Amino acid sequence: MGYRFQRFCPMITYVVIFCLSWIILCSATFVQSQSTDDSSCDFFSGSWVHDDTYPLYDTSLCPFIGNQFDCKKKGRPDTDYLKLKWKPTHCELPRFDGNDFLKRYTGKKILFVGDSITNNQWQSLICLLHVAVPQSEYKVSARKFYLPEYDIHVDRLVHQYLVDLVEQDMGTVLQLDSISKNGEEFKGYDILIFDSWHWWNRNDTRKLWDYIQDGTQIVKDMDRLVAYKKALTTWSKWVESNVDSNVTQVFFQGLTPSHTSGKTWNDANPGVSCKGQTEPIDFSSYPQEPLPQGVAILNEVLANMTKPVTLLNVTTLSQFRKDGHPSIYGQYGEEKNDCLHWCVSGVPDTWNQILYAKLVAAGN
Repeated sequence: MGYRFQRFCPMITYVVIFCLSWIILCSATFVQSQSTDDSSCDFFSGSWVHDDTYPLYDTSLCPFIGNQFDCKKKGRPDTDYLKLKWKPTHCELPRFDGNDFLKRYTGKKILFVGDSITNNQWQSLICLLHVAVPQSEYKVSARKFYLPEYDIHVDRLVHQYLVDLVEQDMGTVLQLDSISKNGEEFKGYDILIFDSWHWWNRNDTRKLWDYIQDGTQIVKDMDRLVAYKKALTTWSKWVESNVDSNVTQVFFQGLTPSHTSGKTWNDANPGVSCKGQTEPIDFSSYPQEPLPQGVAILNEVLANMTKPVTLLNVTTLSQFRKDGHPSIYGQYGEEKNDCLHWCVSGVPDTWNQILYAKLVAAGN
């Protein structure tokens, strides 16, 4: 009896060790899938939750935030908008780790291309990196940020339409089928993040062009959605012809909403705006306003591409945040109620958290 038990003991030990190893392996796999596996995590569906560990940085420690976005510096009295964390429904969004980002992208060049929303995201990212290594020397200008210690460049270009704007005798011409001039500036980068939407709907007094050129036809104006699709198609052809996906990763920032009217969030008073808003839209009443018309166009263009482009689909998560805009705590104070741009720190930090998560998930 004792002999049989002694023979049986090692067998039990092996079984226990095997089972424990299997449990540990499964647990590790589960944790990994919850945190970094892009294929199993929809980062864009979720809700905003209160988190006392936020914001990700103190804005007073970042000297790069412009008056247009530095709501705290411009006197915004409430702080709850800084304490909100985006929580995906079925997984965890990794907290932005500036040190890890810098180690991964040492010697790399990152470029944001677009309008002032791009500037929002750019300022957020360089703040996130600076506060991670506050003692590290840096060089910064209105459109360039460089950390010599890590040899990392984070630049931005202002091209609201992505395609070329050309000065001719008749005036400024928006060339829907040309991106050769702008495209030269996009080359040589390891990560490209594009954005274009809000300027396509500007009226005659605020648009940047006098004429639109579509092929050989030059007109004073045309259906802006048609023009937007043509321009995005031209951009997509540039990516297809000029980007080596083994070297450069391409992102497109999803269209971001404005909160200029209460009808956006079914407020009983449609005359209200983002001014005075101190909390996000109630999660039980999902934003009912249709997505910006450009969303479907952007999705169609991206779907027809063969080169990989990652969509940072931040439209819906940003729709919740009627409280996230500068309002009267922006560059012009009471003179302008800004319900288009976003406070930094704030919602743009989440856009960069998702960018970081997507890069990690891709194994970069």
